[in-house]
Amino acid sequence: MRFINKLYLPVIHFALNHKKQFLGGSLFLLVTGGLAFKTLGAEFIPKLYEGSIAIQFVRPVNISLDQSVELQKLSEKVITEFKEVELAFTRIGTAEIATDPMGVNLADTFVMLKPEEQWPEIAGKRRDKDQLKADLYKKLQASVPGQRVLMTQPIEMRFNELLEGVRGDVSLKIFGNDLKVLEEKSKQVVSILRGIDGIGEVETELQGTSPLLSIAPKMSIINRYGVSKKAVLDTVGAAIGGEQASYLYEGVIKYPVVVRLEDAVREDIDALKTIPVGIDANFTVPLGELASFEFKPIYGTIKREVSQRRVAVMINLDGRDTQSFVEEAKEKVGAKVKLPAGYYFEWGGSFKKLQSAKRRLAILAQMILVVVIFMIFSAFKSWLQTGLIIMGIPFALVGGVANLYFLGLPFSISAAVGFIALSGVAVLNGIVLISVLNQNKLAGHTGGKLAELSTMARLRAISMTATTDILGFLPMMMATGMGAEVQRPVAAVVVGGIITSTILTLIIMPILYGLFENRMKITASSMEH
Repeated sequence: MRFINKLYLPVIHFALNHKKQFLGGSLFLLVTGGLAFKTLGAEFIPKLYEGSIAIQFVRPVNISLDQSVELQKLSEKVITEFKEVELAFTRIGTAEIATDPMGVNLADTFVMLKPEEQWPEIAGKRRDKDQLKADLYKKLQASVPGQRVLMTQPIEMRFNELLEGVRGDVSLKIFGNDLKVLEEKSKQVVSILRGIDGIGEVETELQGTSPLLSIAPKMSIINRYGVSKKAVLDTVGAAIGGEQASYLYEGVIKYPVVVRLEDAVREDIDALKTIPVGIDANFTVPLGELASFEFKPIYGTIKREVSQRRVAVMINLDGRDTQSFVEEAKEKVGAKVKLPAGYYFEWGGSFKKLQSAKRRLAILAQMILVVVIFMIFSAFKSWLQTGLIIMGIPFALVGGVANLYFLGLPFSISAAVGFIALSGVAVLNGIVLISVLNQNKLAGHTGGKLAELSTMARLRAISMTATTDILGFLPMMMATGMGAEVQRPVAAVVVGGIITSTILTLIIMPILYGLFENRMKITASSMEH
């Protein structure tokens, strides 16, 4: 501690003799910190590495189940060729309990990875998880054509789906009535987004149309025959879909007996047109005379939200924060994609949750700051001293911002928690220093002597607070294991902020106190706190 005292004494003497330079430097730091914060970018919560990969394969909407299974076998063969992969399994279409309805053109593949220490070395070093995902994506695209690939993580995928009903990190929803317009605009958006830096995978949710045989009653003809639409449609349903005629019993087990046309006839339109439709007991008319047969393109899925049709563009980011990406994408999409009247965009996913969380934090932070200010005032009975103590908060925040900037971490809710904790420590240090300054001023000390005696008296306490906080959070800041993504922003903010807060509290606050020393009225009654 004596070494720290000897080191600190010349610093405080120099600072007191060059007040303007130190105050100007601290103001420069605050302005620089504010500008740096704007360049940080932001995301809702940091991405956690789950030790596994979730891959969604998007295939043509008119693909059959057998074709989808064959493509899946080829894809899994490519996946398991990577030595880092321990196991891969897939779900195609909708499960028996339809909590997640999907067509057979969609497949969710879950890739379980080995522990990183078991990953093989390539050219003398192991691939990291980002490089593995990139190589896997390229190999799938090159080896198995005819499908699109979206890569994420299992928990992250479900979390995004719960947030906005879309599996991407960020979603751009387009609302409107005409599906053709929605499809056209979504494809324009995809082409624009693919040219933005930091984009990973981007796909439109609407995957085009597939032909469907439409059999529609000819109303003018069935009215002439005096037959109802139901008779025509029931005939079609029984012939193609089948109709239950009876039951077959084997012991206590009952099996339904369904009657329908054989597959060869059901696939032959000319044969379907000859199916007799009963008009009365002794009179039938061919189905082709009572109904029209036409192949029409239809969309495999039509999704609605807030009572409107919508299509979503699913976006996964690669090495870029959410906020800066969305801000750039908004500008470019808004300038190049013009929507008709009644159509509109809505950005969702983690970006929407980030905006909501920032608004709530801003309100809560202001409320808490007001409460803290009145608590400090009730103790010191001086608005001037209350202001000096609160000045410790921006001194601390600038260090937290600087550490995030140098470590390449964006602002997130985790970092916001660190800023809140840091503000408490900064206020506490300010209270400790202002208290002893008041005591020494009441004892008759003034000017440089007052600053020197007060800071030396509290140097040990403030230094120990800073040292314990830094040593406690430093392992979290340097962590690289599972869950470190959430710990690092909190620790980075606290470590960086404690450093600047301690230095500026011990140097700038005595200078500011000295500038307003003559305006401070200290009495014995005000020191009873």
